[in-house]
Amino acid sequence: IYGHNACYVNPCVKFQLALLPSVYAIELCVALAGNLFAIWLLLSRERKNWHTGVVLSCNLAVSDLLYVLTLPLLIDYYRLDKHWNFGNVFCKIERFMFACNLYVSIFFIMGISVNRCVALAYPFFTRSQVTPSRAKVASAIIWLVVASFSSPVLKFASTCPAGGSNNTIECVAYCGSDHGDQRSHFYYVVWLGVLGCFVPFLVTFASYCVVIWVVWKNTNISRLDKQKIALMVISVVVLYALSFVPYHVFQSYNLYLKIFYPGRIYCWVYDAYQVSKVLAALNMCLHPLLYMAVFDSIRVVFCGKNQDE
Repeated sequence: IYGHNACYVNPCVKFQLALLPSVYAIELCVALAGNLFAIWLLLSRERKNWHTGVVLSCNLAVSDLLYVLTLPLLIDYYRLDKHWNFGNVFCKIERFMFACNLYVSIFFIMGISVNRCVALAYPFFTRSQVTPSRAKVASAIIWLVVASFSSPVLKFASTCPAGGSNNTIECVAYCGSDHGDQRSHFYYVVWLGVLGCFVPFLVTFASYCVVIWVVWKNTNISRLDKQKIALMVISVVVLYALSFVPYHVFQSYNLYLKIFYPGRIYCWVYDAYQVSKVLAALNMCLHPLLYMAVFDSIRVVFCGKNQDE
């Protein structure tokens, strides 16, 4: 993640180069097909049913699609043994798009969970106050907030000479040897992890705990339906935890070791960080499954029932 100008030469890249190009290529195909299909259904079959859940899910699909379009650049980058052919501007854009997609995804997943929680706990308030127009305003605010706190990525990220005789140019999160700037970047990454991942995770977890509590005490819902709802909620929370939490933990720990223990090599941390990047990008492929709980038309396609059912 740091360039070699930061006095750090990474000997642990073999696993990264073997893993990321093929996995990103698979994720590109799956996420592109899934999110295009979701957006097509949204525009063609959900036009008369734009409730708040659909508005939030639509923004999530658009965010995923925007990031998917940058994956070919990363596939080419890792296929060429981390040589960046697209210049400094596109390096910054790619890094910024990744950050925006990651945190927009997290915040819209949080928004969907809060929307479900409020709808179940306060149904009368939801009917009168939680409207599609207000969901659109909230979505715009999420985009602006995420773009704002992701913008320092545009400052830190850059192309960086890798050294050696092959004139390799890397696209890295930070390129430089100034220890003060390295620490500033590290503290920014930790701040992103807390504000952009762990706080929304706690809100999402608390919201779904309320959902389970409200559903479980409702005597009009059968035990089987309660178990199905609980399974869906647990699945969403587990997928969230697996997709986002490991990435932030290993990213921060990897940077911490590079800055404060520059002479030591921890390939297992770097390898775990690469796996966590795959898991973070994997959420783009899994979001169409989340839409099945929101879009009536997706349930019609996959479950074979009409929209009334």
